[in-house]
Amino acid sequence: MARELLPLNALRAFEATARLENMSRAANELHVTHGAVSRHIRALEAELGVALFSRQGRGLVLTDAGRRLRDVAAASFGQLREVCGELRRGAAQAPFVLGCSGSVLARWMIPRLERLSRELPALKLHLSASEAAPEPALPGLDATLLLAEPPTHAEWQMHRLGTERIGPVLSPRHAHFKRLANADADALLGETLLHTASRPQAWPGWARAMRIDARQLHYGQGFEHLYYLLEAAVAGLGVAIAPQPLVADDLAAGRLVAPWGFRRTKAAWLLCAPKRSQDPRIETLAAWLKKELAND
Repeated sequence: MARELLPLNALRAFEATARLENMSRAANELHVTHGAVSRHIRALEAELGVALFSRQGRGLVLTDAGRRLRDVAAASFGQLREVCGELRRGAAQAPFVLGCSGSVLARWMIPRLERLSRELPALKLHLSASEAAPEPALPGLDATLLLAEPPTHAEWQMHRLGTERIGPVLSPRHAHFKRLANADADALLGETLLHTASRPQAWPGWARAMRIDARQLHYGQGFEHLYYLLEAAVAGLGVAIAPQPLVADDLAAGRLVAPWGFRRTKAAWLLCAPKRSQDPRIETLAAWLKKELAND
C-alpha cells in the first residue's frame, strides 16, 4: 500500500523554520506557538526517521537531510504560492455575475452603474435579470440581490444591506394630485390603486401600518412587474406603492411624490452568495450596495 503524504502543517513548519533559520520567527509567521512548531518538526523527523536540524549553541543548523528537504519544500511551496496567486488574479479578472429582478435592474442598478464603475474600477460586473425566485445553488450567478424576509436558504451566505421601506407614490400628472398631496393617508380609500402581482401584500401591509382598514382598499389596474407599475404611476395613471430606493431618483426629479412617506416592512435588501464562495468581491460589492442604499 502506498504511504500517505507527509502532514502539510508539519512541512510548513519545517519550511518556515529552515528558511528563517529560527523557530520563533517561523512561529510568528505561521501565527502559531513556538511549541507547536517544535512538535511539528519532531513529528516530521520521527516520520522520516532522520534528524533535520542539529543544535549548535542556542541556534539550529540544518543537517544534510534537512537541506535536501528544505530545497524541495521551498520550491514546492513557492510553486503553490505562485499558482494560487494566478488563480486569485484570474478570478478577480472574470466578470462578477449579479442576479436581480428586472425592476431593481432598471430602476436602481442601471442608474448607478456609472458610479459603481468609477468607485469600484476593478469590479467587472455583469447583471442578470430574472423575475423567478433564485435556485438555492444560484447556478450561473456569483451572487443575487434580493428584497426578501430573512432567513432564505441555508446554502447561502447573506449580507444584510438595509431594511425595506415602502410607501405610496403618485405623479403630479395624477388627476387628483392637488387634493391627495395634502390629504391624510385615509384619503386613499377613495382612490383606485395600482398594484402588482409580484407584491400582493404591499398595499394591505402598508394600510395596517397606517391603521387603515385594508379591506376598504380599492384596486385598479394590475401589472405583472413592479417596473411597469411605476411607469404607470409616473404617467399619472394612479397611485402605486413601491420600495423607497426604486423611486428615489423619481422623487428627486419631481416625477413622483410620496405624501405619506415610507414605512418599514419585515423584508430586507440582501446580497446572497453560495456559502462555499470565498470571492473577496462579494464583501466589496456588499459594502458598496449598503452605502448606496443608505444614501437613498
